[in-house]
Amino acid sequence: MEEQLRLAAEEYVQTLFRDNAGGHDAAHTFRVRSLALTLAQEEPACSPDIVELAALLHDADDPKLFSTGDLGNARAFLAQNGVAPDTAEQICRVIRSVSFSQNQGRRPDTLEGMIVQDADRLDAMGAIGIARTFAYGGEHGRSLAESVQHFHDKLLKLKDLMNTPAAKELAEERHGFLTAFLGELESELRISG
Repeated sequence: MEEQLRLAAEEYVQTLFRDNAGGHDAAHTFRVRSLALTLAQEEPACSPDIVELAALLHDADDPKLFSTGDLGNARAFLAQNGVAPDTAEQICRVIRSVSFSQNQGRRPDTLEGMIVQDADRLDAMGAIGIARTFAYGGEHGRSLAESVQHFHDKLLKLKDLMNTPAAKELAEERHGFLTAFLGELESELRISG
C-alpha cells in the first residue's frame, strides 16, 4: 500500500475515535490491523492491501458508535483518497463480514474477510479482551455481572469461530487466558458475595 494512503488512514482512524475510550478506539483498530497483517503473512493468496485498509476501517461505521448508513464513513474516506471503486467495494465487502453480532453463523466469503474477522475476534480475547470488556462496560453503565455475562454470550465462543489456521492457534492461547481469568473471578465473586 502506498505510504501516503496508509498515513491518511491512520490519521482518519485517530480522528474518528479520538473521543472513544470504551474498547472501540484507535488503539483497538491498530491492534486489529497488526494482527490482520500477521495472519495475512500466512495466507499468500490474500491481498495485504485490502486486508490492511479493511482492518483500519472495520469500525468506522460501527452502529454502536456511528449512525451512518451503507458504510458511509469508510466509503467517504476511500473516495476522498482516490481508492479505485472496485477496490473500495472489495474493502467494504470485507468490512461487512467482520461484525460478530451482524454475522452470527456466517463465515466471510473472501480470504481477506476471514483474516480481518479473525483479527477483530482475537482482539476480543485474552488479556486485551478482558480489559476491553470492562472498559466498554464501565463506559456504558454495565454492572460487573453484566460484563461477566458478555464472556459467556460472546468471548468464550470465539475460539471455535476462527477461520484461518494461524488465528486458531492464537485463539487457543487467548481462550485459555480468558477461562483462567473467568474461573478466578467467579470464584472470588462467590467468596465475597
